[in-house]
Amino acid sequence: MIAAAETRAGELGVKATITVLDQGGDLVAVTRMDGAWAGGFDLALGKAHTARAFQAPSSTFVPMIQPGEPLFGVNSVAGGRYVIVGGGLPVRSGENFMGAVGISGGTIDQDVAIAEAAVAAFKHVTDRKIS
Repeated sequence: MIAAAETRAGELGVKATITVLDQGGDLVAVTRMDGAWAGGFDLALGKAHTARAFQAPSSTFVPMIQPGEPLFGVNSVAGGRYVIVGGGLPVRSGENFMGAVGISGGTIDQDVAIAEAAVAAFKHVTDRKIS
């Protein structure tokens, strides 16, 4: 997952921080590419925590957290751990939830594309049949 994310980030010209959580929310992998902003770790981790907690992309709730909407303020729950912008995706094996990935370093669209590459790499490995 990390290698696929780094490759996609390189293709996009992004110096990214990449985080991977297991289904319990424990950090199992992290990398900060050379030249990536040091503060990107907190954002990438927050996006991954959001995707893990809700088992949905971290951007899913953007419309619902605006003032007057039902989830306004949820991003401050758990000490500000949740980061509700694009770049965090859940990771599944078939229907089974396995964890989440969070990316920071580019635009939101770039972070999402990098996260999608990481998830696709995981699916490629888990979808292969062992003979």
